Order: sequence, then structure tokens, then C-alpha cells
Amino acid sequence: MPLSATVAGALLGLGTQMYSNALRKLPYMRHPWEHVLGMGLGAVFTNQLVKWDAQLKEDLDKMLEKAKAANERRYFDEDDD
Repeated sequence: MPLSATVAGALLGLGTQMYSNALRKLPYMRHPWEHVLGMGLGAVFTNQLVKWDAQLKEDLDKMLEKAKAANERRYFDEDDD
């Protein structure tokens, strides 16, 4: 998964830079270092997005477990009567 996210991010950065040059009617590869920078930033962005999504799922699982435990205490504990 990290390799595919890195490749997707690099392609996103490259595509963004080429699209920017196309909109401004400049040569696609006007400044090659900008493409490398865009690819690096795109790769970092997508990898952070994947990490954030995994952390979000983990936090959601914890919250659901807490809610389930609270509901079980509320509805199934007969000790409070």
C-alpha cells in the first residue's frame, strides 16, 4: 500500500505541475526541478493521507468499543435496580 500511495502521489504532483504549465501555455517541462518538487510533495501528501486514514479508523474502532461497553453497562447491568 505505501508504494502505491507514493506512486499515486508522485503522479499527482507531476500531473498538477504539467497542468499548471499547460494552463499558462508554457512548455510542459519548463523547469524540471518544479516537477521533481511537485512529485515529492505529492508523494508526501498521499503517504500522510494514508497514515491519517489508518489512525482515523483506529480511533473510530476505539470509540465504537467505548460506546458498546457503555450501552452494555446501561442496558444489561441489573445491579443498579
